[in-house]
Amino acid sequence: MKKQISILLLFLFSGYNSFSQDTLQEIKVQNERKSLKKSYSLTANTTTMTSKELLKAACCNLAESFETNPSIDVNFSDALTGTKQIKMLGLTSPYLMITEENIPSVRGASQAYGLSFTPGTWVESIQITKGAGSVVNGFESISGQINTELIKPISDIPFFLNFYGSTDSRFELNTHFNKKISDKWSSSLFVHGNTRVSKNDMNDDGFLDNPLAKQINVLNRWQYTDAAKGWVSFINFRYMNDQKQTGELNFNPERDKGTTNSWGSEINTERFDVSTKLGYVFPEMPYQSIGFQNAFNSHDQKSYFGLNQYNIKQKSYYSNLIFNSIINNTKHEFSTGLNFTYDKYGEFVNVNDYSRIDNSAGVFFEYTYDNTNNFSVVLGGRIDNHNRLGTFATPRLHVRYNPWEKGVFRFSAGRGKRSANVFAENQQLLASSRTFSFLDTNGKIYVLNPEIAWNYGVSFMQGFLLFGKSADVGFDFYRTDFQNQAVVDVLQSPQQVLFYNLIGNSYANSLQVEFNYELKKHFNLRTAYKFYDIQTDYLSGAYQRPLQAKHRFFGNLGYETHVLDKGKQWKFDYTFNWLGKQQLPTSSTNPEGDRLPEFSPSFSVMNIQVSRTFSSTFEMYVGGENIGNYKQENVILGNENPFGPTFDASIVYGPVFGQMYYVGLRFKIK
Repeated sequence: MKKQISILLLFLFSGYNSFSQDTLQEIKVQNERKSLKKSYSLTANTTTMTSKELLKAACCNLAESFETNPSIDVNFSDALTGTKQIKMLGLTSPYLMITEENIPSVRGASQAYGLSFTPGTWVESIQITKGAGSVVNGFESISGQINTELIKPISDIPFFLNFYGSTDSRFELNTHFNKKISDKWSSSLFVHGNTRVSKNDMNDDGFLDNPLAKQINVLNRWQYTDAAKGWVSFINFRYMNDQKQTGELNFNPERDKGTTNSWGSEINTERFDVSTKLGYVFPEMPYQSIGFQNAFNSHDQKSYFGLNQYNIKQKSYYSNLIFNSIINNTKHEFSTGLNFTYDKYGEFVNVNDYSRIDNSAGVFFEYTYDNTNNFSVVLGGRIDNHNRLGTFATPRLHVRYNPWEKGVFRFSAGRGKRSANVFAENQQLLASSRTFSFLDTNGKIYVLNPEIAWNYGVSFMQGFLLFGKSADVGFDFYRTDFQNQAVVDVLQSPQQVLFYNLIGNSYANSLQVEFNYELKKHFNLRTAYKFYDIQTDYLSGAYQRPLQAKHRFFGNLGYETHVLDKGKQWKFDYTFNWLGKQQLPTSSTNPEGDRLPEFSPSFSVMNIQVSRTFSSTFEMYVGGENIGNYKQENVILGNENPFGPTFDASIVYGPVFGQMYYVGLRFKIK
């Protein structure tokens, strides 16, 4: 009984969600240490990236953790900040619910850079769910959910050290300290620092390819576990300070800030987070539990882009109370509860004040039926009252059916609603000479109405043996239909950005086909083809969504040698990405030298990494990104006159920096 309770406690708060029952099943069916796990018994279409998968790339932060995952597209957001943006089902990260141990994390003020605030070495695993997520986690999810699990104090090692250095002058240091205080208390201290100290201009346009930067990030975690009595608790304290400087090579902020001497930008962010979790599993009823989550964060960003000033400060509080139990037997389970969210924004764009307060309270109920064999369904709904979005309902449905061995069909449908933080989510547009205009006047969020969308999806996966080796093939198709959308129109004029409510139709169709094969023992192939049909009705007509390739191909080869004495091993990893042409924002009215074609060319990017484990305590790795040295041409329009009318650093469809190589080491005390 105690063992059963401890397992439930572990999953209750180290990945707390309404699919926890499925997670327990997943652990039972996965008998190999695969780095990318897919289950035949999970109701939702979820892929789990383990810490082993995260080691296949440089993985300096969460934004860079998805290079080897075919479900996530990774792109640069602009030509200046070096920030990587992720997309799923063809939609950018604001349409994803991004959570940390199932507490919303990257949202509001942190949308542009928040993924870079979680170091990769802190991450234990990442769960990626396509389509509508669980109602337990809120109403904002539209295209999916990414949940990050951090390393748990109860299972961490006493000491870990990671050092990283790259040819683009980026250096990182991560140290983890763990201490078991007593038989019930454990504590971890994570310290991360990174810096970029040299100026790089690989494309000779007079601008930094990557910003000068430094970040200090400290996390202290405490965990209390009493399996015998059914209690588990987590307490987290985090502080982060992140500073970036970019712009022209000769820009000096002390001399040039606020002038037209030289174009430059600084983005300085200070963040403080506190979160707590308390859970109780009834000792005599291990299927019944209650949990209480609370989180407070303060996010303060002060920034400017040339002469454009942008400051945003967000103070947020999130609370979630959830009760899990059964109806008659464990085939019928349910989760129900209440949550509350409060956000206070102080936002200033140049001389305009967009400060506001948002708050919402909601109640949810989610029913799960699982016949423990070949069929399960999760049906959920919630009702929320929001001071700007009003009172509304959010239904979600997930269905799984296994018609035969190692074959699984899934279906999902759900509704999402969110308020678009149009400036925080589109900060790259501030690095241009564009003017910002709102065409609507009656909405309650930047005079716009909330975004509302329905997402539907179906998937199939089949595992089989091919020439005596394991393989699997699968496909999924998802469609997102927007009932309303905050349209960001960069197609009307290269000197303007227009914000307005959707007039007409907007949809995103996503098709992905995968084939994975174990070529030989320890030698694995992953491939995926993705087709996106994403269109929006703009004022000038219906167009493909800008900076989104219709066709993408992904391939990954991974090979590991046999583990020798004292853990010695070689690991090799190669990743290939091909992107088709992309619709580009209009620049046809610019002078000829500052024009781009209507569509970008297709291109490919290759990454490689080699790791050598010398013992169970020491490992080194070397790698390269963009080893084919592809670089986008004319990446900054109007770079010779950055205060002129054609300057634009936001039109980025490919790599800005050329080849980049890195080396790192990992040291552990177990």
